Amino acid sequence: MSSQIDKARLFASLHQPGNPLFLYNIWDAGGAKAIADAGAPAIATGSMSMALAHGYEDGQNIPFELVLAVVDRICRAVDLPVTVDFEGGYADSLDGLAENTSKLASAGAIGINFEDQVVGGTGLYAISAQCDRISAIRTAAPNLFINARTDLFLQERDVSRQAGLVDAAIARAKAYAEAGASGFFVPGLTDLGLIARVCDGVDLPVNVMRTGAAPSVSELASTGVARISSGPGPYFEFIAGLKAAFKKAGG
Repeated sequence: MSSQIDKARLFASLHQPGNPLFLYNIWDAGGAKAIADAGAPAIATGSMSMALAHGYEDGQNIPFELVLAVVDRICRAVDLPVTVDFEGGYADSLDGLAENTSKLASAGAIGINFEDQVVGGTGLYAISAQCDRISAIRTAAPNLFINARTDLFLQERDVSRQAGLVDAAIARAKAYAEAGASGFFVPGLTDLGLIARVCDGVDLPVNVMRTGAAPSVSELASTGVARISSGPGPYFEFIAGLKAAFKKAGG
């Protein structure tokens, strides 16, 4: 079995601009094993998917101890790098973030998504405050792949106004990189031209979330992204299939 450090290095190497790592987000050990058997090079969880699958709403409503238990089972089920949707770290204080990060790494995770929205509140953390949070995570887990997520575009659903947020996103990316981030995640941004602007302005590997069938993976790759995530889409597809199977079976 590969060591955690080896998995972390492998995971980082899979982030190649123009030849992105594609992650099909799962929520339990069974899903991780299925995706691994299908040939996935790495495993990623989705926070909404994991929460809904266990009877909770998204937004850190699932108990962190349950998240740890699920992550532990996933890491035991597959010998692949596992990155976890850490949301806002399930803690407000820097000490709490560091403690939770250490627990997640001990469970076997080699990467996280870490968002800058105030979970349970409004708006985003100030750049300086989010940098302090990222630094606390980096200190707690030196080898962790920290995918620093900005919620700028998720909180602006009017796509006609998203172009005005690109410079702010790039400023956050640069600050997050200095604080110890390994990658930069811009969910909610789907315009290929704007994604390309972010990729051109950011030194970190850029991650986008692909929802539905568009843009295509090849179109996204052409912008220079290094990672493509599926978000909660796989969970909703699975649930729809489960309902259809039940009805077909006579339910």
